[in-house]
Amino acid sequence: MISVEGVTKRYGSVLAVEELSFAVERGEVVGFLGPNGAGKTTTMKMITGTLQPDEGAVRLDGVPVAEDPISAKRRIGYLPEANPLYDELLVSEYLDYVADLRGLSPREARSGVADAVDETALGEVFYRPIADCSKGFRQRIGLASAILHRPEVLILDEPTEGLDPNQRVEIRRLVGSLGRERTVLLSTHVMQEVEATCSRLVILSQGRLAVQGSVQELLATRSGGAQFVVEAEGEGVARALADLVGVTSSSSEQIDGRTRVHLEASGDHELRPAIFDLAREQGWRLWELHLERASLEQVFRTLTAESDTSSQGDPNSNEEEVES
Repeated sequence: MISVEGVTKRYGSVLAVEELSFAVERGEVVGFLGPNGAGKTTTMKMITGTLQPDEGAVRLDGVPVAEDPISAKRRIGYLPEANPLYDELLVSEYLDYVADLRGLSPREARSGVADAVDETALGEVFYRPIADCSKGFRQRIGLASAILHRPEVLILDEPTEGLDPNQRVEIRRLVGSLGRERTVLLSTHVMQEVEATCSRLVILSQGRLAVQGSVQELLATRSGGAQFVVEAEGEGVARALADLVGVTSSSSEQIDGRTRVHLEASGDHELRPAIFDLAREQGWRLWELHLERASLEQVFRTLTAESDTSSQGDPNSNEEEVES
């Protein structure tokens, strides 16, 4: 549905995106991740036709967006990070205005606004001034304006930025429901949202593609072996655990008279049965024993760590300032 092919974009001397290629299939909800300045917002603007790439092409359903940007925009709903709204308008007035900008007929506008309000649960604030709406409702208004023309593709740039935890959960559920019938590209820094809503991830680093794949595939790429946490009460806990077959490294600390040990094993070596048997043989009181699961946040940090350090003094790290 979306194809980004060898795209490069510069702002003067600043290289924001460099030879970037990836695709989003029809019906997918794809997380679009990267540290600040990685080129995410620039890429999303090129997909929507707001910016044109200096090199390469963006295609929507096989057709270059640059050939007919107006037609492409009819098929795309875009919620920018800033979510610009007119505070002096009522919610109803604003959505009618967006429908008019979209070129919808009066009948299409009534139907589209009604469906968008229903999908985003805006009924209780529909006749309120936007200025009186909470941040959560303002994000819903932005989402409603992005879907009222019934687009096939949704481009969402940080839709939960600045929301409290309860509001984040509400918008996360909303994005998940919107993705059931649309192709969605979602930019966010909140990994819980990614794991809850996205079927696949595209991660950028310094304007280039770092990696792409499903959440499970990326979690499996975490370097190092399996990691275990053991907390036990007894003699010689740390030394005995470090000597287990398969352990490649260990560290320990004392907590309230107990020893807490972090173990790393070679490959996918399973240590838990051996740890349990050892605890029973040594007469330890076992307080905790579990395999640490790789988190998406850990994977993200690993993949972008080089970018975070090298971007100091890198002109690409100022992408947001350049765009604004």
